[in-house]
Amino acid sequence: MNTRVRSACALVLFAVTLAPVASAQADVEYKTGAVLFVQKAAEYRALCLQAFNAAKRLVDDDRRNLRTLPRKERRRPAAIVVDIDETLLDNSPLEVENIRLKRGFNLAAFNEWNELRIAKAVPGALEFAKYAERRGVKVIYISNRAESVKKATIDNLSAVGFPNVSEETVLLSPTGSGTKEPRRQVVAAKYRIIGLIGDNLGDMTEEFDRGTPAERAAAVDKHFKDWGSRFIVLPNPMYGTWENAVYEYKRLSDPEKSKARDAALEGIRR
Repeated sequence: MNTRVRSACALVLFAVTLAPVASAQADVEYKTGAVLFVQKAAEYRALCLQAFNAAKRLVDDDRRNLRTLPRKERRRPAAIVVDIDETLLDNSPLEVENIRLKRGFNLAAFNEWNELRIAKAVPGALEFAKYAERRGVKVIYISNRAESVKKATIDNLSAVGFPNVSEETVLLSPTGSGTKEPRRQVVAAKYRIIGLIGDNLGDMTEEFDRGTPAERAAAVDKHFKDWGSRFIVLPNPMYGTWENAVYEYKRLSDPEKSKARDAALEGIRR
């Protein structure tokens, strides 16, 4: 049985296994356009390649400017911190199952998906990671996946071909959520971080972990010079802190979420 057939069988088994779990049906049809954009839009692919081309320039610029750094900094190994989900690995097949089962985010379902170890690489991600490693820049993987799926995550990253994947370089979350700042500090103690890459602004700095949409936008403007020169963002219209901000980080019912989304839209003002 070839890899494509095994992956298809695993997805079918995954959908059948999780179907009984979906009790209260969620209104997730609004995500269909977002998932289609990720899976079918050439524009999405172009944005990803654009982001990783910019990330390659971070590597090149660091090599070019190395001699201008203080000697102590020059001796420290360079690293680039990279998120995993929707940055390196594409989880859109799970989002398809969520839509079909009318299921909102479900940690158990997400962990089961991770255990399948069949997520594919985001366009341009693998080429970038190999490029960085060839030029002596360590790739450090920081994700809010739970520690319980660490082996599965390492297996999936390794199977796709990502370099420098190990217990030490894959830093997950004890709870499956939370700020990444303490883990970034652990990396910063050993490496000279030349860039951060992710699909969520909290992958760059904890400033973006909370805040209203307007406050997050203001924080983006504050870091005007960092975008493309230190911070690289991948497109993810499917989910993220941006959506939590619309809900004011509250645990809302499905109708309440729908109402909040509608209220957040800015239409034509006459």
